[in-house]
Amino acid sequence: MTREVVATAQVSLTQAKNKGPLVVVRDVSCIYERRGAGASIPALKDINLDVREGEFVCVVGPSGCGKTTLLNLLAGFQRPTSGEVLFRGLPIRGPAAERGVVFQEHALFPWLTVRQNVAFGPAVRGVAQDRRSGLVDRYLDLVGLTGFTDLYPTEISGGMAQRVAIARALANEPEILLADEPFAALDVFTRASMQRELDHIWQRTGKTIVFVTHSVEEAIQLGDRVVVMTPHPGMIREIVPIDLPRPRSALDQSVVEIARTILALLDHELNVGANSQH
Repeated sequence: MTREVVATAQVSLTQAKNKGPLVVVRDVSCIYERRGAGASIPALKDINLDVREGEFVCVVGPSGCGKTTLLNLLAGFQRPTSGEVLFRGLPIRGPAAERGVVFQEHALFPWLTVRQNVAFGPAVRGVAQDRRSGLVDRYLDLVGLTGFTDLYPTEISGGMAQRVAIARALANEPEILLADEPFAALDVFTRASMQRELDHIWQRTGKTIVFVTHSVEEAIQLGDRVVVMTPHPGMIREIVPIDLPRPRSALDQSVVEIARTILALLDHELNVGANSQH
C-alpha cells in the first residue's frame, strides 16, 4: 500500500473523530422472554456506544455476549427493551436502506447471477436502469469480481460469494455497513484475503463500518476502535482505540501486544463470572 493511501486513511479517521456521531446507543438493555418458561434472559445491559461517520468499529467478545443482538438493534431487526438507538439523531424503528447488512452466510439468491444479486436492492428501490447498471459495475469492480458477473452463487467460491454479498450491500449506497462475522466460515487463507479486501474497500469508500467478530486479531487488524464485550448479560467491558498504521498484520508486534491486552480483559471477566457462579 502506498504512503498516499495510508495518509488518506489517517486523514479520514481524523475527520471522523471531529464529526458528531452517526449512530448513538444510549443506556440500552435487551431482554429475551422465554415463552412458557416464566423466565427471561438478559442479552444486553446498559450499552452506551457512539459511532462516528467514516469509522471502522469492531465488536469482539465470546459467544453469548450479545454481539449479534447489538448489530440487530443497529440494523433495526430488533428493538431494545429499554434505552434508545439513534441514527442521525432519530430513533431506529426498523430496517432501512441507509443501513446495509452483511451476514455470516452470504444469503445470495441462488437463482440469480452475481450481477443480478448485486442489482437486486437498487431494482427494488426503483433505481433507474442506467444508474443501477453503473452502481453494479462500480461495486463489482471494487470487490474484484468484474469477470464473474454471469456466474451463479453455486459456481463461485465461498470467499467470492462474500465479496458479492458486500457488493450487494454497498450497491444500496448505505451510510453504514453492518457486518455480522462475515468471514467466520472461510478458511484461514481466504479469511486473510477478505480482511485485506474489506480494509481496501473501507479506505476507498470511507464507509462507516460496524464489524462483529470472535477474532481479537481480526478486530485489531481492521478496526479504528475495538469494543470489548463480556457475557451474561452482554456489557461493554472497554473500548480500545487502535492507533496503528495500515495495513496491519496479526504478526506485527503492536497487534500482538494489543491482542494480549484485550484477551487479558476477556479472561479476567470470564474468570470473575465463573467464580461468581460457584
